[in-house]
Amino acid sequence: MVSEREYERQAPLTLHALIAALDALEDEDFEAELASDILTVEFADGTKYIVNSHRAARQIWMAAELQAWHFDWQPDHARWVAAKTQEELWSTLSRVIAGKLGRPLVLAPSAR
Repeated sequence: MVSEREYERQAPLTLHALIAALDALEDEDFEAELASDILTVEFADGTKYIVNSHRAARQIWMAAELQAWHFDWQPDHARWVAAKTQEELWSTLSRVIAGKLGRPLVLAPSAR
């Protein structure tokens, strides 16, 4: 498990990078909002996808389309990965949003 200090540094950076990437798309088919370490992506039909910081588990959790992922920070690779599926946070969020929209969409962190 990642240290609390590393988690407290990486989780907010990731959530802020995600909202920046979503906002940069300027996509009219969904709205994204970050408040209190909870990132909400809401679509025109009212569907919501949630990405949030879960301090107790030191993970980032995501819920979308009746599925849930628990992403752990991998400092050696500088990425968040779901232990059960080995899926990476950015690509997973890109995939589920693209699936909802019915068109390609790629999210990528900007250079820090």
